[in-house]
Amino acid sequence: QGIRPAVLVVHGGGWSESGRRRQMEFIAKKLARRGYVVLNASYRTTPRWTYPAPVDDLREAIKWLRANAREHGIDPENVAVFGYSSGGHLAAQLGVLDGPPEVRVQAVVAGGAPTDLSLHPGGELEMAFLGGTWIEVPDLYREASPVTHVSADDPPFFIYHGTLDRVASPEHAKRLEAALAAAGVRHELYWMKGRANITGLMFDGRAEDRAVDFLDAELRKTPTPINAWWKRN
Repeated sequence: QGIRPAVLVVHGGGWSESGRRRQMEFIAKKLARRGYVVLNASYRTTPRWTYPAPVDDLREAIKWLRANAREHGIDPENVAVFGYSSGGHLAAQLGVLDGPPEVRVQAVVAGGAPTDLSLHPGGELEMAFLGGTWIEVPDLYREASPVTHVSADDPPFFIYHGTLDRVASPEHAKRLEAALAAAGVRHELYWMKGRANITGLMFDGRAEDRAVDFLDAELRKTPTPINAWWKRN
């Protein structure tokens, strides 16, 4: 069958130990059915670990995919990351942070992702993740926010977000889209109308299907369907 693109799948759970890989199993299976090699990863979580531990772990997972590409039929030049909620935040960070080629990805899917942590200056999850409030560690809030690091050499992004998300408000998606547009990074934004954070993950397969179509276009160079109606930039 030749070599295939790979996707690192990243679960949410507020960066905490309550998050589990099984939360993303249905997305991993959807990707596998579409012909991708999928790694559904675990990573260090709060309260024991803080930022940047999970990013470091996921970078190691990307390096592992490339180091074992031949054994698993992976195209090491086409590796993507797909995350939701806090997993979407981590996916976005992997896309925008500088680093050596072996940890860089070629496409990012970020669903329901908090991308500007300054919007949650006193949030309990953010405090646990970063080890303090915005007042105490403002530089770390900026460092851990994907919108801070967007640049012209970033990979293409697919963003999807619920219009009723109160865990990570729609403002996060708007700010990330604005940063990507300003930097000239290819991206798409899909709004899940009437969905909150959890319902967006569990009950909007259309968004996930669009995300996989996006990955096909970016990693397989498959033309976007002519009748596609979602927003392109």
